[in-house]
Amino acid sequence: MKFLIKSASYIFHPLWMPFTGSLFYFLVTPRFFPLALIQAKLLAIAITTLFIPVVFYFLLKNLGKAESVFLKDVNQRRWPLFFYSLLIGLNLYQILNIYNYPSLYYFFVGILFSILTAFILALLRVKISLHMLGLSGIFIFVLSLSIYYRLNLIYVIAFLIAAMGLTATSRLHYKAHTWIELFLGFFIGLLPQLIVLNYWL
Repeated sequence: MKFLIKSASYIFHPLWMPFTGSLFYFLVTPRFFPLALIQAKLLAIAITTLFIPVVFYFLLKNLGKAESVFLKDVNQRRWPLFFYSLLIGLNLYQILNIYNYPSLYYFFVGILFSILTAFILALLRVKISLHMLGLSGIFIFVLSLSIYYRLNLIYVIAFLIAAMGLTATSRLHYKAHTWIELFLGFFIGLLPQLIVLNYWL
């Protein structure tokens, strides 16, 4: 059980969420996309939301600006969050098309607003749970896809609810966050996704 709680912080790290949501979108939506196009989009999203941020993290770590991948110190979150918001913006500007992928496009718009909110709070020295931010955002996205395309995704939704509970338990167990920080992260991830639903659902 202890191993499972510890693993949750890595398995459900917020860095995975944009790519996971994109992969899920292409896997479950009943729309035809050429396989080569899907592979190209997913590769571009993986590079911009996973590989480049990891390289940036190691750069900050070597400069003494980041202690761990979880960025426990709120002051250490400012540059990573700002840089990540630019990368999400790059996806919206260059990789995703609002006409061909409206739901995925607005999923990234929601992510951008969540990240910018987290960045502003970091400037104000307010710490939130980025894990809960990511999980609640993808939870609303999956729920919305199930409603829009009339898909039976009950097991995926149940898994995400369990993942949020397990991750919250993990963050509390290791004293990485307080309950307030977890709730703040949850709502900051959830609310932008609910707002952008008006534009595609």
